[in-house]
Amino acid sequence: MTDQNTEIEKAISVLKRGGIILYPTDTVWGVGCDATNAEAIDKIFALKKREESKSMICLVSDFKMLQQYVEEVPEVAYDILKYASKPTTIIYDRPLRVAENIIAEDNTLAIRVARDPFCGKLIRKLKRPIVSTSANISGMPTPKNFKEISTAILEGVDYVVNLPLQKKGLKPSSIIKIGNDSTVKIIRK
Repeated sequence: MTDQNTEIEKAISVLKRGGIILYPTDTVWGVGCDATNAEAIDKIFALKKREESKSMICLVSDFKMLQQYVEEVPEVAYDILKYASKPTTIIYDRPLRVAENIIAEDNTLAIRVARDPFCGKLIRKLKRPIVSTSANISGMPTPKNFKEISTAILEGVDYVVNLPLQKKGLKPSSIIKIGNDSTVKIIRK
């Protein structure tokens, strides 16, 4: 088994130089980069053949980091995240300090506080949020395990983290949109 700390150091080295990684998240295998690096985000859009109008998710390590990248975190978001039984992504109004090309046209950003120990440690050491998008070409099914990841994705990333998903066959996270007026809308259960 590969040492988690070694994998974190290798992944951080790639992320800091603007590369993209394939890595296990708290949901599915993800393709990611530094969420503050517009060129790296463009590489992911190109790799996934994804329209730039379709936004992607960012992962942060904890509530403190979340507060650094959103102008105002509505109080209801803390309750939702505290009581959620599965990984939950929240779309926030007015994100801050991330690359413009990851922010949706309506000035929102989907952010999940990572529950996976590897992701949390990776993000804390990088000191920046990372992009998390499923490891598939846009329009294709989300891979349920590593073997289902296409050759195009495997060959298109700069580094593949050599660690397993902690929970096999998980589904993508729930997505909830919370406005600064505390309106709540479920986007994906």
